[in-house]
Amino acid sequence: MAISADLGSRLEDVVNQLVSTGRYNSKSEVLREGVRLVEEREKRLAALDAALAEGISDADAGRVKPGDEVLDRLEAKYKAMAEKNG
Repeated sequence: MAISADLGSRLEDVVNQLVSTGRYNSKSEVLREGVRLVEEREKRLAALDAALAEGISDADAGRVKPGDEVLDRLEAKYKAMAEKNG
C-alpha cells in the first residue's frame, strides 16, 4: 500500500539533499530510515515507561531502600574499584 506524505518544504529539501549527495538512493529509502528511527525511539520510550511503572509500583509497595544506604554501598564499591585499578 503506497503512502503519500506532505513533508513541507524544509523536510523535502532535507530529503532531496540526502538523495542528491548519494547518502541515500531514493526518497523512499530516506523515509523508511526515518520511520525505522521513530520505531526504535518508540521502543526505547516504551521500555522506559515500563521501568518507571515498575519503580513506582515498587515504591508504592514499600520495596525501597534508604538513599543513604544505597549511596554508602555505591561509594564503597567504586572506592574498591579505584584502589584495585590504581
